[in-house]
This record gives sequence, structure tokens and C-alpha cells, in this order.
Amino acid sequence: MRILVVGGSGLIGAHVVDVLRAGGHAATTVARTAQPGVDHLLDVGSASVDDLRSLLAGHDGVVYATRTDEQRPLPKPIYPEFRRANVDPVVRLLTAARLEGLTRGVVMGSYYTYFDRLHPQWRLAERHTYIRCRLEQAREGRAAAGEGLAVAVLELPFVFGRAGDRLPNWAPPLDRWARSRTPLLAPTGGSAAASARSVAEVAVDALERASGADIPVADENLTWADMLARIADAVGRPRRVGRLPAGAARAALRLGGAAQALGRRESGVNPTYLGDLLLANLFIEPTSGRPLDPALRETFRSA
Repeated sequence: MRILVVGGSGLIGAHVVDVLRAGGHAATTVARTAQPGVDHLLDVGSASVDDLRSLLAGHDGVVYATRTDEQRPLPKPIYPEFRRANVDPVVRLLTAARLEGLTRGVVMGSYYTYFDRLHPQWRLAERHTYIRCRLEQAREGRAAAGEGLAVAVLELPFVFGRAGDRLPNWAPPLDRWARSRTPLLAPTGGSAAASARSVAEVAVDALERASGADIPVADENLTWADMLARIADAVGRPRRVGRLPAGAARAALRLGGAAQALGRRESGVNPTYLGDLLLANLFIEPTSGRPLDPALRETFRSA
């Protein structure tokens, strides 16, 4: 196969490129900024269908591996901005891929869409703009692709790992916290987690099979306390993680939501309802069973 990887210099995209090439496939990379290993410079967020067609010509498939920070507060209303960032580029990309006769694609999505299917009573799309746009991304992207282009959506949890100097965008604050003298506190609940390498291997398998499925990805399910303890151990400051009362966690998040509202700002995941997610077990079953520790220690290195 010959695959175009959009976001090929990022954490997940770089691993997808490595797995493709290790499997004997050809990979072409696209990114917004010049870096070693980037074949084409293009801002896919503003590129036209014709711009994308010229890049996709001669390829068999495409991987969309860029992402938007769902936590960064923006001036209200944020839906148009999140749609421009998450939905419109995928629709244009898959429209161009269909017109060029590509047969397979992968979109790196969010595990929130998995939980939206599993727990409709949580009303995730109604409460969180980011999740609404992730659902629209998958639905409208597949509609643009048509029947001849199978598009798999990988529903991703916390992803650990490193690609050069690329790290998960949520890792630096946790790294500083784990290295500090501040006590480590965690509420109940937890999250699925995967390594960037595992995500890449699942993506390449989906491309090889021309899968059009929703694919939740997880190597392990971790409680928040277990995750923090393992991060502290990785940075060389092992210590006990205390319990943060659920009421305190909810109150702090609601206070943050109120402060955003006063400033007429919003974030993609609404802090008013974030406590409901934070205190839940956001676990994916089944997991791959692959050990997460190597990727965790890549992300959080000892001094």
C-alpha cells in the first residue's frame, strides 16, 4: 500500500509511518511545519479539496492523525471553531480521497464516542462541544467518503509514548507535578490507556483490511491513582497517592465552569460536567493486554 499520513510528524502519526514502512508499505507525510521526515508542508485545516487531491493522487489510503486541544478555553460560541478544526478538514480530506479513488482510510478519533454509544444517558454530545464534533467528524467524514472508501475511526484514550521530541500534550503538567513536592491526590475513577505504538499497529491493520469500523483502542485500564503512582515511579519520585474526595473534585470543576461562563469562554469538554467523567471508570473492554510501562517510561523519564 501507499499511504498518505496527515500529521505524520506528530506522536501518533510518526509511529504510523514507522509501522507502515516496517511492514513494507510506502508512507508519505504531511505536516504544517517543516521537520525532518516531512515530505509535504500543508495546513490541512485550510487546504481546499483540490489542494488535497494533488497530494492524494497515486495513494491507496490516508490516515488523519492531527488533533485539537479540547481543554483550551475559547471565546463563546466555540462550536464553529471546533467544527472548523475537527469536522471540516476531515470532510474535505475524505472528499478528495474519494475523488482520487482511494479505498481505505483511518481517522484518529476519541474514546468519548465509544462511551457515547455505551452510555447514551450521559448526554455527552449535548454537554460537550468537543464530543459533539468528534461524532460529527466520524459521521460526516464517512458520508463524504462514500461506499468505495472504507474509513475506520480509532477511538483513542490517553496515549503514552514519544516520537523524537513529540509527547502527549497533557504530559508536561503531570511530569512537573510528579517531580514536585506537592502531594499526589487522585479521585475515584480512571481511564483506558494505550501506547502510541499500539495505536499505530491497530491503524495499519485497519488499513490492510480496509476496515470501516469504529475501533476502541486500549492496552490497559488504569485508575487515576494507579496512573499517578506509575508516573511518579517513572520520574524517580515514587510515593503514595492520596484520595481526593469526589465532592472536592466536582466543586473545583464546577467553580472552573462558573469562572469560564463569567468570562464568556468555553472549552470543548465542559468543566461543569467534567466531574461526571472524571469520577467514572472510562475503561475499554477488552484491552490488548500489552504492557504499558515501556511507553509510560518513554513519556516520563527519570532525571
